[in-house]
Amino acid sequence: MLSVLAPRRPGRHSAQHFVEPAPAPAPAANPWSRPWTSPSSREVRAIFTNPHTRELPPEQRERVWAAEFARLGVDYDFPTMPLGSIVKRERVAA
Repeated sequence: MLSVLAPRRPGRHSAQHFVEPAPAPAPAANPWSRPWTSPSSREVRAIFTNPHTRELPPEQRERVWAAEFARLGVDYDFPTMPLGSIVKRERVAA
């Protein structure tokens, strides 16, 4: 009954005692071990503080920001405007 509650290693005269243990899994790669691949804070700040974009309406400003990030190779998926204010969906009878 005690062996069910507290599992133990197989005895030295059993066949399971001579089985090689499974190798330990390789440690996960540390994300800090590779170089930084995203744009720097200076580049991002230049996009958001561009004086040309301040004059644009909010919808165009979002598009310009997305285009600038795309030029840097980054997906701009954090819009600051709710899309519900731009896109209106109609109900469709199924």
